[in-house]
Amino acid sequence: MKWQFSNDAPIYTQLIEQIKVGIVVGAFPPGERLPSVRDLATEAGVNPNTMQRALAELERDGLVFSQRTAGRFVTEDKTMIEKAKRGLAERHIKTFLAAMLRLGYQPEDIVTLLRQETSEEGSANGGSGM
Repeated sequence: MKWQFSNDAPIYTQLIEQIKVGIVVGAFPPGERLPSVRDLATEAGVNPNTMQRALAELERDGLVFSQRTAGRFVTEDKTMIEKAKRGLAERHIKTFLAAMLRLGYQPEDIVTLLRQETSEEGSANGGSGM
């Protein structure tokens, strides 16, 4: 997994988001054992305590669970994973809409732009767009 961090949010919250993304896109499949805290921390280039905090939060959210001697695993609850996916999508949409509104676009203009962009993207990829 490729880890990317910015200065606009605490590292542990960025870890939570990136691991959630990894879970919803299948980089960490349902039921799979996660690498150890130390291995994940080393891979991400963060302190193990920071990674532990992120994983504990994901455990509280129900996306991962611990088995005492076997480590942490991704939930097999597909509904929980879909809920996380929807939450991530809603957060991105709200950020996008806020930025577009700051630029002076009205909701109907945003929809028009999205339709045009997806239509162009679909044409470029040989699809039909929206």
